[in-house]
Amino acid sequence: MRSSHNLAGIETTFDEDNLVPNAGLVAPAALAQKLGIAALVDEHVRLSADAAGRASCGTKAMTVIGAMLAGGDSIADVDVLRAGAAPELFDQIRAPSTIGTWLRGFIWATVRMLDRVSREVLARAWAAGLGPDLHGDLTIDFDSTICQVFGVAKQGARYGYTKVRGYHPLLATLAGTGEVLHARMRGGNAGAARGAGTFVRETIRRVRDAGATGTLTVRADSAFYSRAFVAACHSHGASFSVTVRLNPAIRRAIAAIPEDAWVPIPYWLDGGADVAETTYTAFRGTRDAVELRLIVRRVRPTPGSQLALDVVFDHHAILTDRHGDLLELEADHRCHAVIELAIRDLKAGGLAHVPSGKFAANAAWLGLAVLAHNLGRWTLAAAGDGWQDATTETLRTKLVSMPARLVHSARRLKLRAPTNWPWRAAFEASLTRIAAIPAPT
Repeated sequence: MRSSHNLAGIETTFDEDNLVPNAGLVAPAALAQKLGIAALVDEHVRLSADAAGRASCGTKAMTVIGAMLAGGDSIADVDVLRAGAAPELFDQIRAPSTIGTWLRGFIWATVRMLDRVSREVLARAWAAGLGPDLHGDLTIDFDSTICQVFGVAKQGARYGYTKVRGYHPLLATLAGTGEVLHARMRGGNAGAARGAGTFVRETIRRVRDAGATGTLTVRADSAFYSRAFVAACHSHGASFSVTVRLNPAIRRAIAAIPEDAWVPIPYWLDGGADVAETTYTAFRGTRDAVELRLIVRRVRPTPGSQLALDVVFDHHAILTDRHGDLLELEADHRCHAVIELAIRDLKAGGLAHVPSGKFAANAAWLGLAVLAHNLGRWTLAAAGDGWQDATTETLRTKLVSMPARLVHSARRLKLRAPTNWPWRAAFEASLTRIAAIPAPT
């Protein structure tokens, strides 16, 4: 950042017509073309006949997705795609006012149409080899998150259990790739597990429809523990592990575990944590009663704390129908926390804000944010080894934000990027991999 020049005296003009900001968007945009996202939106998303801006849904959807990949998190941010020579490169871009009108034309049925697009795009990306091993075992994580808003006029935004005004969407992500498999917008005061049963069923069907043939494992926190959740997993052949609250029945089951059954596990405090298991009949007295493994981790109090005076253990319990080694299952369930990384990436992109006053418009915005997020994940997968675990911020900084000059040569467009761009190899690798993907049929 240091310079021998007087930087404050540098004259700046905004008159370069051939410069493309965020020229690295070419890679995810090319992938979107290969996956046929715009065509799928045009085919399946139908706004009502009296909705303003109901035409060219695919073009408008790609405008929002492109802006999100470039860092936009509001409707006005789609203007980032209209600067310099970007409108010539991405020549089907719509203005913010047009996008706002289009989003406000959504109703819940239209949002579900967008869900269908997301499902088909997922299947196409996995068929192109940009997803997981379709014959291997897959783990799906479920959670909800709070999207905070501040406008009192936002439809559906309410105070929930966190005492924060906002929306409370459900999310399902794939462990190992960070892809968002499904998302559903809900009002801010929705209970954490409201609609979880149907949401789990839809997610598992999506994964199977996308070609996954291996064993499926579902992980969730205590908010999802319910008869509907367990029934959905069982009816679709998925194993599960779910955190459970320490209600009186669970506490009695833990208290009955003999002392010699506790097995030490690695912990920052020597001998500070142990694991044991017993059996527990969930939903006793109902037709859905089922005997499960109750796996418990107990943690000793930190030395010097008040709890240490009485050696009061902190217990963490999970219920599971999975087979396997006790220690491996307990450690695997703790990895459920990786879903927070996907939520972080969503909120570092298009879901940083929920921009509209209309609930259905915000539900559509969530669906578009998921498409943008997954396009980013698949672009990173195409970039080669070492890029699969990169964050949304890394994608934006090292690939998407690359500027370039647009030139014409032999009736073709050409981008002239900066000399010595540090991540040139990854950018070129992603384009090469994307170009080899067959066009959708």
